[in-house]
Amino acid sequence: MDVLSEVLKVVKLQGALFYNGEFSSPWSFYSPDSRTVAPYVAPAARHVIIYHLLTEGRASARLVDGERIILQAGDIVIFPHGDAHFLENGPAIKAVEMEQELARILAQGLKRSSLGGGGEITKFVCGFMACDPRLSQIFLSGLPPVFKVSIRNDASGRWLENSIRFSVDEADASRAGGEAVLAKLSEVLFVETLRAYIAHLPSEQTGWLAGARDPEVGKTLALMHRNPAHPWTIASLAKEAGVSRSVLAERFRHYLNEPPMAYLTRWRLQLGEQMLSSTSYSVAQIGAEVGYESEAAFNRAFKREFTVPPARFRSQSRSTRKPPPGKRN
Repeated sequence: MDVLSEVLKVVKLQGALFYNGEFSSPWSFYSPDSRTVAPYVAPAARHVIIYHLLTEGRASARLVDGERIILQAGDIVIFPHGDAHFLENGPAIKAVEMEQELARILAQGLKRSSLGGGGEITKFVCGFMACDPRLSQIFLSGLPPVFKVSIRNDASGRWLENSIRFSVDEADASRAGGEAVLAKLSEVLFVETLRAYIAHLPSEQTGWLAGARDPEVGKTLALMHRNPAHPWTIASLAKEAGVSRSVLAERFRHYLNEPPMAYLTRWRLQLGEQMLSSTSYSVAQIGAEVGYESEAAFNRAFKREFTVPPARFRSQSRSTRKPPPGKRN
């Protein structure tokens, strides 16, 4: 079973491409953090992941105070936590501030933007992935601030790159379904990049992503994420995973630093938190949906995790989403 797919069914990534660049060396491009970008590209998003796919030429990427990462055609560089960063090529020059260009960039759609000093050409497309930060945290927490993956190493990656290049080149607002196609390609690109990153983790790596790759721990995680409300026990999970209870508990602790049932409880409550914020289901209904036999049991567990009971949490989350007095949406 594919635990990443099970998690992403709930997280519901929403991706899109928003920039198509052709820069000639020397050039420098500064992207602010995702809190600045989000209101422009995904106004309702609580977290935005930013990425850049090089389709031609070369460049480098770096965090504001980080080391330079060399990029070449076919590389995708991802900033999963939305950190501010530079993308550049050639001798140091003053960076173009993307924040000052965002309104114009989005207004022009995916028409190619060109700038630079007239030297070596680099072509790239930029995209974003909007997601719920709390539900996404299980895999985001295992990712560094920036990483790159070459998508030309296998046939599926090459197909994706070619499809994106074609769709961007043919982008036209008058073509029905064009934006939806690009959004889906963007989401698949991100998932394939995550899969490649997981596959190349060092054997000694721990954490959720490494655990997802482990046969027994990965299967256990997939079971819990596929059906979190099921009355799982350590015994039933171990039986499904094909190992003893002690082996499963030991391997789970090795990778995730907590017992399987503690992980399941936390995930159930995170699902409950998301449903309280986004649905009109009653507290009792939500408790049952995430695996609690009674409203009282859900109340107690939720308060331990979030310090307030579910009803008060819902009220507070709704009040924080209301616009300030006198301000219209």
